[in-house]
Amino acid sequence: MPTAATQTMIGQANPTAIMFFLAFVVSTLAITYWAAKRTKTTKDFYAAGRSVTGFQNGLALAGDYMSAASFLGIAGLVATKGYDGLIYSVGWLVGWPIVMFLLSEPLRNLGKYTFADVVSYRLNQRPIRAAAAAGSLVVVLTYLIAQMVGAGTLIKLMFGLPFEVAIVVTGALMISYVIFGGMIATTWVQIIKAVLLLSGATVLVFMTLNKFGFSYGELFKQASTATPLGQKFLEPGGLVTSPMDAFSLGLALMFGTAGLPHILMRFFTVPDVKAARKSVFYATGFIGYFYILTVTIGFGAAVIVGQKIIMGVDAGGNMAGPLLAEALGGNLFLGFLSAVAFATILAVVSGLTLAGASAFSHDLYVGVIRHGQASEKDEVRVAKMATVGLGVTAIALGILFKGQNVAFLVGLTFAIAASANFPALLMSLMWKKFTTAGAVLSIYTGLAIATILLILSPTVWVDIVHKSEKAAVDAKVKALDASFKSSTEALGKYKVIAGNKAEIDKAIADEQTGLEKKKVALAELKDEKDRAAQIKAAEGSTAKTVEVLQGLAIIDTAAADKLLADAKPKYEAEKKEASSAMPKPIFPLKNPGIYSMAGAFLIGILASLMSPDREAEKKFDAEKLREYIGVGAED
Repeated sequence: MPTAATQTMIGQANPTAIMFFLAFVVSTLAITYWAAKRTKTTKDFYAAGRSVTGFQNGLALAGDYMSAASFLGIAGLVATKGYDGLIYSVGWLVGWPIVMFLLSEPLRNLGKYTFADVVSYRLNQRPIRAAAAAGSLVVVLTYLIAQMVGAGTLIKLMFGLPFEVAIVVTGALMISYVIFGGMIATTWVQIIKAVLLLSGATVLVFMTLNKFGFSYGELFKQASTATPLGQKFLEPGGLVTSPMDAFSLGLALMFGTAGLPHILMRFFTVPDVKAARKSVFYATGFIGYFYILTVTIGFGAAVIVGQKIIMGVDAGGNMAGPLLAEALGGNLFLGFLSAVAFATILAVVSGLTLAGASAFSHDLYVGVIRHGQASEKDEVRVAKMATVGLGVTAIALGILFKGQNVAFLVGLTFAIAASANFPALLMSLMWKKFTTAGAVLSIYTGLAIATILLILSPTVWVDIVHKSEKAAVDAKVKALDASFKSSTEALGKYKVIAGNKAEIDKAIADEQTGLEKKKVALAELKDEKDRAAQIKAAEGSTAKTVEVLQGLAIIDTAAADKLLADAKPKYEAEKKEASSAMPKPIFPLKNPGIYSMAGAFLIGILASLMSPDREAEKKFDAEKLREYIGVGAED
């Protein structure tokens, strides 16, 4: 099987990619200009005037969902971790039947612009809108982190720009789309991006399968031999080692879909419930097909490109898809697919920002601060101010979480959405005895537990809060591994000349000559950081070998054998001691969904039973009538 060349255009300014980037940006700004002329009212700004058809909204929903996490993140996780990367694609997909059968119709008939409209329909508006806005804003911001990290990595590698500059460029474009074009511009950017992404990924998968005779069996067979994990690459345990962690992650991914503000908001853009159901049907088909493509891309990249190159370009593995495109289609296809990936990120961050802005202006400003009394002009003005604030915050957080896998980050967001938003939304629709106190406490409980446990989990507490300590321990363990490998290899290779000074001197001279030749070869590497790292590693390995050789000058073969036998226990003891300094998470699971969801449901139920609301119960039948029939639904 041919493999990708070690030299890649990724990491250097790519004229082809820049051309495609600019073409997309210019076309979407033109759409924004057109949309700005049509955005006159709050209905236009938040809901595109309810003029989007079921098919169009299905594509836009798919566009919202096929984010950087889907295209860059899942492909990267599959390419680097194997089977467990499938958890994300399957978990995200199975959430859509819940949206279709439980939520799409009630949302369209009961709501106006945000999911808080539905939760507060028969309850006390102000406290629920305040709680719902808090939950929505946290979900939006954490989701934005993943998209900004993906955008920063992509633009950095395609344009050769610093990561931080790339993040700022993405944030500026995102703010422009939302402020000037609102939901109309966001919808059409999503539709165009969905068509481009599905088309590009389909071509990439066709080219990938062509390398394996269009046989998935052959693809998986070669994947098991091309990676260091071997057969384990095709088995569970590469990413999630704990059954409880896997179950918790699955719950978060499945129910988190039904709690994402920017997804729920899309059901207010269609004219009626029939179009809402159609949009979910189309979206589920597009998304399911796309996830099959991303899994194929991940396994294909592991074989054709290789994990070493993928991880060398980006530690999070996010460039697996673009690297595969370059290996199979050259610089032109790399440029196109990178531009499509950028389009994906821009479209999603625009939808997220609009959802966050609507939560702030419609729920907090109008519903809480102004008691429902505010002009449309004031509401849109506040939404645009909130857009700028969200954009600046997203830029700062994107820089903070640099280097993380984007699919992994989105998995954490889904835990918050599944805990803060979904339980209250479901109980408000299904349970007659649900009260204002139950809704408010359910939202805050789910939000607090999910957020706190995430901060205390390995993902944040170890990888972010104690990042420097973890890096120091990892470096020490890596150095011990390299030293042990170098020492044992040298002992095994040279013990036959133990005590022979002339042979040992010759071996030392050969090692030093070999190092100089390797330095000359490494000097041709274009990546300065990679070149310096490899030269340093080569020097360390040679120094260790020379140290072993010098030790052999004063011992015999039997003593060398004893050194070889004693080396492993000594190495394991030193490694154990070094590893003991690794920061420990306070909460053991990487995803807290199982605990935070349970807490939100439990507190919501207990609070409702302890503070019954007869008035809300009386309104339940009227809510059900409107929910199913649509009588009185906002046009």
